[in-house]
Amino acid sequence: MNKSYHVIIIGGGPAGLTAGLYCSRSRFSTLLVEKGIIGGQITNAERVENYPGFPEGISGIRLGQLIHEQASSYGLETLSAEVVSAVPAERHNLISTSEGDFASESIIIASGARYRKLGVPGEDEFAGKGVSYCATCDGPLFRGRAVAVVGGGDAAVTEALYLSKFASSVKIIHRRSELRTSRVVQQRAIAEPKIEFVWDTVVTGIEGDGVVKQLVLKSTKNARISMLEVAGVFVAVGSEPNSAQWRGLLPLDEGGYIITNELMETSIPGIFAAGDVRHNSARQVITAAGDGATAAVSAARFLSS
Repeated sequence: MNKSYHVIIIGGGPAGLTAGLYCSRSRFSTLLVEKGIIGGQITNAERVENYPGFPEGISGIRLGQLIHEQASSYGLETLSAEVVSAVPAERHNLISTSEGDFASESIIIASGARYRKLGVPGEDEFAGKGVSYCATCDGPLFRGRAVAVVGGGDAAVTEALYLSKFASSVKIIHRRSELRTSRVVQQRAIAEPKIEFVWDTVVTGIEGDGVVKQLVLKSTKNARISMLEVAGVFVAVGSEPNSAQWRGLLPLDEGGYIITNELMETSIPGIFAAGDVRHNSARQVITAAGDGATAAVSAARFLSS
C-alpha cells in the first residue's frame, strides 16, 4: 500500500478537478488519478464560450490548467496513472493503479466518457490517417481539402464549424433529416457556405490507399449506396462512459452510466459519481463542475459523519 487518503478522485476533467478543489480546500487529503491529459475532453475544445466568467471564451486546455492550478494550491495531489481495479469497503476502499495501490475513506468517480466509434470497415485501419475524433487536434492538417463530419448533435456541428476554417468543404453526414442541436449552433452551420448537409445517410465503410480517400454511404430511406471522396472523416456520434470497472459493483443504466441521486451518491455509502460518467448528465463543462462540487460536499458530509 502506497498511501491512504480521505478522498480519491478518479478522473481529471471538470468534474474531477472541481471535486478536487472543494475537497482539498476543505482540508481533506485528496488524490486525483488521471491517466490522460488534465482537463479531460475539454482539452479538445479550441474555445469554450459558455463557461461563466470568461466573456471572450477560453481554450479548453487553459481552463483545465487553471482549475488544476487552483485545486493544487490547496494541496490536491495528482497522479498520472490508470486505475486498474477498485475494491469498495466501508471507510477503506482499495484503488489499484498502474503506479501502485492506494486506500481511501471515500471515492469520487469522475472518469468521464470516451468517443464512440462507427464500427465500420476501415475505421480502425485509417485511424490517424484520415479518421479522427477531434477536429481541434487534427483540423489544421486538412487545410484546403474536403472532409466530412459524421453526426447530428452539437458536438458534430461544432466540429464542422471549426473545420470550415481550414477545409475546402465540409459535409455533415446525418442519419436523420434534421439536426439534434441548439438553434444557435445550427444557424451558424447553415450560414457557413463551406458546410453542406447529407441527410438520411449513414457511413458503412471507409476506404483509401494508406490514407482515407472516400466514404461508402448508404441511404436510410432507400438503401442506395454512394461514394463520397474526402481526405478526412471526423466522427462525432456520441460517447461511452468509462465505467467498466464498476459493472457488478454499482448500478448502471442501459448505456453503462452510473446511477446516482441528486447528491451524486451511488448505492454504496462513501462512493460518489460526477460528470459525464453518471446517469442523466447534461454533458456540459459547467454542469460537470457543478456535479464535482456536489459530490465533494456530499463526500465531506460522509467523512464528517
